[in-house]
Amino acid sequence: MPTPSKIYSILVIEDNQGDFILVEEFLSEQVDIFVLVQAKSFAEAQKILLMGAQQFDVILLDLSLPDKTGLPLIKEIVPLSLNVPIIILTGYTDVSFSVKSLSEGITDYLLKDDLTPNMLYKSIVYSSERKKAIVALERSEKQYSELFHLSPQPMYVFELATLKFLDVNDAFIKQYGYTRGELSNMDLKQIRPPEEVEVLEAGILTDSKAHKNHSLGIYIHKKKNGDIIQVDIQANFIDYKGKNAKVTIATDVTERLNYIKAIETQNEKLREISWVQSHLVRAPVARILGLVSLINDIKIDDIEKGKMLAYLLLSANELDEIIKGITEKTNIEEDNNDFKSDMLLCYSNYL
Repeated sequence: MPTPSKIYSILVIEDNQGDFILVEEFLSEQVDIFVLVQAKSFAEAQKILLMGAQQFDVILLDLSLPDKTGLPLIKEIVPLSLNVPIIILTGYTDVSFSVKSLSEGITDYLLKDDLTPNMLYKSIVYSSERKKAIVALERSEKQYSELFHLSPQPMYVFELATLKFLDVNDAFIKQYGYTRGELSNMDLKQIRPPEEVEVLEAGILTDSKAHKNHSLGIYIHKKKNGDIIQVDIQANFIDYKGKNAKVTIATDVTERLNYIKAIETQNEKLREISWVQSHLVRAPVARILGLVSLINDIKIDDIEKGKMLAYLLLSANELDEIIKGITEKTNIEEDNNDFKSDMLLCYSNYL
């Protein structure tokens, strides 16, 4: 005997005992196991469902109950079902009514006179599994919505065909300054500077042809107030409510890039300073040291000493100009005139 693959718990709301026994016999022929609970009136079914003591996979509903029938019965039982799929088993052959019942939340509509074991089995299994798939999808969409809208990173969804925004999160609204209503009538071109639109279109076309799952890169965006920012884009293809779309994270890296640029500029200045120190500064320093040594070590007349001191002052002035250049490059404010003043004082005192 084949091993049952599933046990289904079913609430059968049926006052006709013969019809209940027929359902029981039909389902007994199947591999799966079906546990049936009977309610012979709406009131009895209501009590069972409100108690919640047993979880049902499917509800089989007869439309002719002693205390409630037809559309009023459907409108009452659907809210009580708590999303358990409801299959109607009835003798009513009214097509318009069957369509109406489906629009009210009924999963399937079966006529008792046409019912077969296989038809009933398929309807129960399909309705149960379809409902599980719908619940799983709803749960997945809820998780996506929470992750999307509560993310601290600016995120948006846009349609590939039109580039129109399909959804944006609060962080995106805060960063770009537009309202949700404004963004609903906008597309990606409107948050890009005019000169960047061609780059945008080319990138979208390339990604679509290659169907890249991830597109990474730094792009230029424009806020509502006109500010230009650089953003790191990461995107994935998704099916958004039946539309080919991309969900995108736009991380503002403007400050980070400006900081890196400032560091690179400073490094360039330091390289220039290093060259100045190794070449330009050494020459006047060497001359000054040489002249000081001569003045101290040899006996020379006042005329020669004056010439040496003048040459020393010239070298000091040259060194002073070099130091000023270094100061300007490093943006350091300091008084570089002390050394020059001392040399001028020394020279004037001598003369």
